[in-house]
Amino acid sequence: MNVLIDTNIALGVILRREPFYQNASIITDGSQKGMYTAFMSASAVTDISYIACRRLRDKKLVMSRLKALLETVDIAAVTGVEIRRAIDLDWADFEDCVQFTAGERIAVRYIITRDAGDFAKSGIPAVSPEQFLAMITVD
Repeated sequence: MNVLIDTNIALGVILRREPFYQNASIITDGSQKGMYTAFMSASAVTDISYIACRRLRDKKLVMSRLKALLETVDIAAVTGVEIRRAIDLDWADFEDCVQFTAGERIAVRYIITRDAGDFAKSGIPAVSPEQFLAMITVD
């Protein structure tokens, strides 16, 4: 099963944000263990780097943590196809729409996010980390 982690989940890992870090870390660890394949969009990587560098003020630390995250999470390509589709879909939040189109292209089953409402127009179910973790322990 493929899943897409939203930018806020990746930032939870990179920034060690509490109370979000633990569940985000469990999700990325599950991907590393082969329970499912977690992706983040290629466009999210630059956003994550920018935000994390501004918050932590330590580029070396951010790159180290980003590199570690990329050992557990794959990258969903963002090409002109995804960008054009996101423009045509005309969501209020363009960044979330690009994430959706990247996930759509690789047939993710879920988008894991702390902001499920941002994906209300998505054809892919958006679930919180807690919801996802409850599902995989049952499935």
